[in-house]
Amino acid sequence: MKKLLLICLFVLAALPVLTQSAFAAGAGPSKDMLKGIVTQVNGAERTVVFVKDGTKEVRTLALGEKMKIEDMKMNTKVLINLDKHAGENVMKDFSVMFMDMTVSKLLALLAIGAIGGLLSGFIGSGGAFVMTPAMMSLGVPGAVAVASNMCHKFPKAMVGAYKRWKYGQADIKLGLVMASTAIIGVQIGIEIQKYILHKFGGAGSNLYISAVFMVVLVFVGGYVFYDAWKMVKGGGEETVSKLAIAMQKINLPPMIHFKTANVTISAWITVPVGVLTGMLAATIAVGGFVGVPGMIYVVGVSAVVASATELIIAFVMGAWGSVQWGLSGLIDIRLSLLLLATSLIGVQLGALGTTYVKDYIIKVVMATTMLIVAVSRGVMVPGYLADVGFIAPINAGTITVLERVSYWSLLLALCSAGLIIVVAMVKGMTADRRSRKALTGVQHG
Repeated sequence: MKKLLLICLFVLAALPVLTQSAFAAGAGPSKDMLKGIVTQVNGAERTVVFVKDGTKEVRTLALGEKMKIEDMKMNTKVLINLDKHAGENVMKDFSVMFMDMTVSKLLALLAIGAIGGLLSGFIGSGGAFVMTPAMMSLGVPGAVAVASNMCHKFPKAMVGAYKRWKYGQADIKLGLVMASTAIIGVQIGIEIQKYILHKFGGAGSNLYISAVFMVVLVFVGGYVFYDAWKMVKGGGEETVSKLAIAMQKINLPPMIHFKTANVTISAWITVPVGVLTGMLAATIAVGGFVGVPGMIYVVGVSAVVASATELIIAFVMGAWGSVQWGLSGLIDIRLSLLLLATSLIGVQLGALGTTYVKDYIIKVVMATTMLIVAVSRGVMVPGYLADVGFIAPINAGTITVLERVSYWSLLLALCSAGLIIVVAMVKGMTADRRSRKALTGVQHG
């Protein structure tokens, strides 16, 4: 416990520095990025009258060469990226910050929240690797999807963490140690996302999020699926990875024993896992699919304990990141509340499901969902590359086909994950009920 306190004190000592830079960065977008409303459009001169959010400053902005006057949205809050190389008041691009809410989108968000919560409680991830792409498929700008998802995540993670802790699965000490370094990663991730927005605008943010999603999901999902397959071949018993065994042999003080995880390891081994988890969580609103495999394959924690402990980390990261994104004004509270409404139910059902299934089932669900979502985001990359100008423009028909493939593959990921979890949970509960009846019969006999 003394070692844990020393680490926490170190983090607290660093927080003033982190907070100073965080609030400086979180106070809003840079001067090259404006938030506000377009009130007038002049097609002949290719200019717009823009009212800046907060200060109500009125500016006349010229459209960049690649921008079309008919695409401008009036009386709707937009995020405008300026091109200072072309002139002081020349726009590079713009994106509508908050999408129009329809009945179909409302119902879709409630369904996304329910399945995302189910995944969160079951595999320990915040469910963002399906929620963020799902929101983007509905028309939410990438940065707003990331920020809104992080805002909804921390109360949901708190509920899930408490539930899993009651089942004796969550290691609070490990969660706090990982979270202390994840906060640093969150700040790094926010800076990266803001740099992308500043440099390439909304299209660049969408491209970055989708590309990182695709690469990380394929790599991590493929490895987790391979490991689950090995577990099935080995009779379903989970074994500690060779890397984790090697890491546990490194005697670099402070050495910490994590009781629930039943692991003794150097605190410094957890640092890169925590930082990377936080960095990805803030950058693309996903940290669990790095944090959970990191705890399993680097630290040597079982899948059940790792998935439960990740919820503690998600709670801390989500709370910290929400403050930062909130200061930047990129959180759409409507999305956060709709996702939260059903995900709180889903996370409890998912947590309950872990008590009835074997570890390899958790890995199968995690891997299957990751690989299908990777396809969903990957097919959108060509369109985003064209939007940024890295490749030649793509015709509208091709873009429509890619969007449909993305939508249906994402729907497949959500449905398959939900189905696997529900079937595994029903089978586990049925088997548990039978064993209890058999035990009762033996005791009475």
